[in-house]
Amino acid sequence: MGVIGLAAAPALAATTWTVKPGGAVTATAGATTVNDVTAGLAVSCTSSVMKGTLKSGSGLAGKAIGTFTSLAFNSCSTSGVTLSVTLTGKMPLNATKYNSTTKTANMTITGIKGTLSVPSVGCSATIAGTTATTGGTVHAKFSNKTNTLKVLTTGSTLHLYHDTCPVTANNDLVNFTAAYKFAPKTTITSP
Repeated sequence: MGVIGLAAAPALAATTWTVKPGGAVTATAGATTVNDVTAGLAVSCTSSVMKGTLKSGSGLAGKAIGTFTSLAFNSCSTSGVTLSVTLTGKMPLNATKYNSTTKTANMTITGIKGTLSVPSVGCSATIAGTTATTGGTVHAKFSNKTNTLKVLTTGSTLHLYHDTCPVTANNDLVNFTAAYKFAPKTTITSP
């Protein structure tokens, strides 16, 4: 019994989180890339902005440690064609693992849904998760040293649905990558 208790202790220690200061947060990134992995298409955006709220204090659960309610991609284009990409709704930010050496937290953003449209062509697509009605997930890493949440291309479950565009198609796998600076400056740590 003693051995089981000792083995479980480290796992339990990593389940609580501290967020400072918490509250309303705006996360701003410069160059942002949206990729249609299936079609081999990269869309370049000059910037993107996420807005939402973070929980505040210590002893917090990692699940839904914050929630983003909007994610706007600005001035997006590919091969000279302008696109509009917007994500809305409740998108929980979840803390999953902390590295005390590098002071980084592994995160996911879940519940992602939105739209992609090409005004000049008059086409559009829905962005969602593994089905057209479920939110998708992206993986990210928050660095306390740089106050930056970097969204990773790996592990995305985003797909396109109801696609009427000529180059992309239904069920195409999509991801995006950017490095978001938090305002106000934030720390997200775990014992």
